[in-house]
Amino acid sequence: MATGASWLCYFRALKLGNAAQVAPIDKLSVVLVAVFGAIFLGERLSGANWLGVALIAAGAVLVAYRV
Repeated sequence: MATGASWLCYFRALKLGNAAQVAPIDKLSVVLVAVFGAIFLGERLSGANWLGVALIAAGAVLVAYRV
């Protein structure tokens, strides 16, 4: 149900805003899952894993950024 609600919200946001700004925000969910997993579930991420999470976050910010 949560996934379905997420998709409904995603498509509604696409209808209301620019895809170039909505899609990067959606990709930040990967970053949130990694951070929440580490904090609340005790997941142990390696340095390479954290680098990947940081690169995803940086990429999302760069794609969403408008000059």
